[in-house]
Amino acid sequence: MTPFLLHAAFSSAANHDNWDGTAYWLIIRAMKLNADLSKRACMNMHELEWEDSPAEGVQRLRLEREDDHPPVDRVSTIVRFAPGSSFSQNVHGGGEEFLVLNGVLSDEYGDYPAGTYGRNPKGTAHAPFSKDGCTMLVKLWQMRPDDQQQLAVNTRDESLWLERQDTCFELSLFEGEYESVSMWKWPQGITFAQQHFDRGVEYFVIEGGFSDQDGDYPEGTWLRLPPGSRQAIRVTSQCTIFRKQGHLLNPVSYA
Repeated sequence: MTPFLLHAAFSSAANHDNWDGTAYWLIIRAMKLNADLSKRACMNMHELEWEDSPAEGVQRLRLEREDDHPPVDRVSTIVRFAPGSSFSQNVHGGGEEFLVLNGVLSDEYGDYPAGTYGRNPKGTAHAPFSKDGCTMLVKLWQMRPDDQQQLAVNTRDESLWLERQDTCFELSLFEGEYESVSMWKWPQGITFAQQHFDRGVEYFVIEGGFSDQDGDYPEGTWLRLPPGSRQAIRVTSQCTIFRKQGHLLNPVSYA
């Protein structure tokens, strides 16, 4: 895309009354990043450069993106709101999933402090902003149209966590036919025998870190393993992780 067209696209999107994931394709047409779900993908947010979004004061780090069929834009990003920044009212054409990593996200319905996990189904709308700033993991166009469960979970409520084995704790966030979402707390030094993920697995390391046969994953790492992957985990420092399973074998498609 030429600089003029790129500028025009940004200007158009910035003034769009319904700006959200459905309008991302206006910015960089046919952009792909870690789009092949049959391949391993790994990125660390601290090694990436922030990109400005069309909304002043809002920046993002792209982790994965597939936009073969505009306006559908399957995307996972880290989004950062500067203090006082906001988006205009937007509709979630394919659903929105988010996890607030720090600060407080707000909209006309309430405040969502660090540790909040949320799901906004297809067709929901809001106008997000942050009074004091926040950073969040956001996933768009990855929820089934018939998945209409809207929720906001305070993952820092210790009463919601269940102890499993070897002083590991789990917080189940969502269970559906097509995906399972949870958070885990793992103590330093624990190891897990080789596990088989027949439908794939995706992680985001919130704090601490772990390793497997292919690498090390410190805080801020996003890791996606394709269906059929095997993984032997060693926890290198006490960690908290966000994990999704089951969604990669038959991914949601709006094409």
